[in-house]
Amino acid sequence: MELPFAESWKIKMIEPIHKSTREQREQWLKEAHYNVFQLRAEQVYIDLLTDSGTGAMSDRQWSQLMLGDESYAGASSFYKFEATVQRIFGFKHVIPTHQGRAAENVLFSYLVKPGMVVPGNAHFDTTKGHIESRKAQAIDVTIDEAHDTQLEIPFKGNVSLEKLEKVLKENKGNVPFMVLTVTNNTVGGQPVSMENIKATCKLCHQYGVPVVMDSARFAENAYFIKTREKGYADKTIKEIVREMYEDVDAATMSCKKDAIVNMGGFIATNRDDWYEGAKLYCIPFEGYITYGGLNGRDLNAIAQGLDENTEFDMLQTRIHQVQYLASLLDEYGIPYQRPAGGHAIFVDGDKVLDRIPKEEFPAQTLTCELYLEAGIRACEIGYMLADRDPVTRENRFGGLDLVRLCIPRRVYTDNHMKVVAAALKNVFDRRETITRGVAIEWEAPLMRHFTVKLRRL
Repeated sequence: MELPFAESWKIKMIEPIHKSTREQREQWLKEAHYNVFQLRAEQVYIDLLTDSGTGAMSDRQWSQLMLGDESYAGASSFYKFEATVQRIFGFKHVIPTHQGRAAENVLFSYLVKPGMVVPGNAHFDTTKGHIESRKAQAIDVTIDEAHDTQLEIPFKGNVSLEKLEKVLKENKGNVPFMVLTVTNNTVGGQPVSMENIKATCKLCHQYGVPVVMDSARFAENAYFIKTREKGYADKTIKEIVREMYEDVDAATMSCKKDAIVNMGGFIATNRDDWYEGAKLYCIPFEGYITYGGLNGRDLNAIAQGLDENTEFDMLQTRIHQVQYLASLLDEYGIPYQRPAGGHAIFVDGDKVLDRIPKEEFPAQTLTCELYLEAGIRACEIGYMLADRDPVTRENRFGGLDLVRLCIPRRVYTDNHMKVVAAALKNVFDRRETITRGVAIEWEAPLMRHFTVKLRRL
């Protein structure tokens, strides 16, 4: 008899979570203006809002916290962190920051000027926000297949080389860099193939354009290369990672994902000019260049986490749970971005609540319905997150309208996934009765989804 799959770790510490009543959740969601970001954590039963900073650290990471050197400058914890990043990614220069969007803020402050164009494979919200807030333009060059949620291809996060070359040709001298996101979060945590990474870098470099890799989930991307791409089955995750970054000019990373820590990030590059330029912004924004807004104990935990999570068993356990949730949704016929991604399931809000017009934000409505059903907090990755066009101020309805069920690393059991799937099935079964969505009462001019105030229609 073949042995069933089991986690590659055992539980040492637990944290209690509590259920609530439907009446309580209705009141809490109304007080939150139908924006789940505004809920209190204790009002949530299963929290799938994000995998950013919500993972469970290992005993080895906790032990590293106790060894943190809190010297202001030149702490030994920085050099441990720097050496780990250099060894795993292959970059010479490393600047710590307090999280990924801080890394973007520091690097983009040096590189992005008004009127510039920055192509990318579906920039995530903060990346696009950092570009557009500097009066530059973010252009999506993801392959068209990514927008068909029911199509199954192994590397749905890939860059369309045709789209990219068109942008590079039409904007010669005005493209400071290209953003290559691995895995591609906006289209469903979908991976980018090694072949596409290399071809993207080669094309950009032909036009004199550097490539910056958004590396929040780089290890999960390497796992998919190992398991899906010909020629990589016998390579280790660490070997694949080094090859992924061979031709890349720089990386920004939110360590809150694939380093499995609660806070942290970095910029890494081989370019001396970018390093010197970024240093000028790191010091006023983040702090001195050997701590970058972090404690020494944080730097230690990141170094340990990067080492742990670039091992196959750890990644297999994590991605297996995402695939397990997908298998349950398959049983219930619930449409999601296929195949299952690395960190989350992205339910197709447009297909589930197909009676709600796009102007009433189907995925945001489904997010609210899931919370009301079982106290499960998900995240809309769709029309609300897309913001308005910075020129016309019209809502951007051209992309996918998804509900992200983002699974924290090493936190929930498969029984929790069964609850999530059952709650979604209950909403799915009564979808014909949900005919109206939400309307915006107030919104911020940039990255509105975090603070938007809504009303149910």
